[in-house]
Amino acid sequence: MKSYPDSIKKVIENLQKLPGIGVKTAERLAMSLLRKNKKQAIALADSIKNMVENIKYCAKCRNFSENDVCEICASPSRDKSVICVVEKPEDFFAVERAGEYRGLYFVLHGSISPIEGIGAEELAIDYLVKRVKAEEIKEVIIATDPDVSGEATAIYIAKLLQDFDVVVSRIALGIPAGGHIGYADEITMSRALEGRRRIILE
Repeated sequence: MKSYPDSIKKVIENLQKLPGIGVKTAERLAMSLLRKNKKQAIALADSIKNMVENIKYCAKCRNFSENDVCEICASPSRDKSVICVVEKPEDFFAVERAGEYRGLYFVLHGSISPIEGIGAEELAIDYLVKRVKAEEIKEVIIATDPDVSGEATAIYIAKLLQDFDVVVSRIALGIPAGGHIGYADEITMSRALEGRRRIILE
């Protein structure tokens, strides 16, 4: 049976490694790239290469940034007394789109999940605690997803910070249980932030 040329197969194989991309979708995408103007396909390849080579973690909040410190952490207009803890960069953008929050961030890049081998060390939670200790932080808003691992992460962080002179709050459940922060619309996200409640540990 005749197969695709090796160069096309390579593209299809690499596209399949992306989340949610199966064989058929990978084939369609590869064929679409071939049918496009060559300049467009090369521009896409160059933009991916540029992104991978130039994006790094912000040294303060661990969000994606082209600089050592991202624009939000460097901005003098942000409220330096509040940190919003999110799981993923997508969640950060969801909070920003709401337009209500003017504080700082900390991006975990995941949530505690023993099954997947993800613990506090992988999420740099110790660095978050050091920031709270070193900076004049008055409130930590935990905006992890309202699922099992997100809740476990929120409680873990709250316990680590319970002896600090800082309010630890959790966003309200305007976000549906089991949902993802990154998919929330601006109104839902805004209400979730406004309705946040202090975490009270037993």
